[in-house]
Amino acid sequence: MYKYAPAAGSPPAGAPRAQVLASGVAMPWALSAQRLLAEDWGVAADVWSVTSWTELRRDALACESRNLLNPGAASADAVRDHDAGRLGRAGGRGVGLDAAVPDQISRWVPSSSAYTSLGTDGFGFSDTRAATRRFFHVDAESITLAVLAELARSGAVDASLPAQAIAKYKLDLPVSEALG
Repeated sequence: MYKYAPAAGSPPAGAPRAQVLASGVAMPWALSAQRLLAEDWGVAADVWSVTSWTELRRDALACESRNLLNPGAASADAVRDHDAGRLGRAGGRGVGLDAAVPDQISRWVPSSSAYTSLGTDGFGFSDTRAATRRFFHVDAESITLAVLAELARSGAVDASLPAQAIAKYKLDLPVSEALG
């Protein structure tokens, strides 16, 4: 895992910060969400590329085992050691094709971080790609909403912002109406 796209420019001091973790085909949606967060909501978001959720989980399990068997040694932390330890208070949003995939690492994300997994779990929906992404809430606008919702829960942004985003991006409308 590595930082793919740091927040653009120099965010003002005290600006809300977020981290978006994505992989594969979800990267363009994450990058679009990064832009929406900055332009529409004043949130500075870094986008991280997770090259393998499964390998990251395996590394975390190995660190857990090492820590168990070496109680006197400095503890290892797979998430920190993969350069994501800086997720810290800013929280993370995992976006993958299936929510179960980014869920694999959720227990190792620092406890001070909120972590939300988004993905296309489910079946029985068929439409255009854009409509399918909106239906499963993995499009840029839905990622933006997920980030704002976590930031609002933590008190980093006004609690009304998620509702404003739902209205602005028409996330509460049926997919056919929202994407018209």
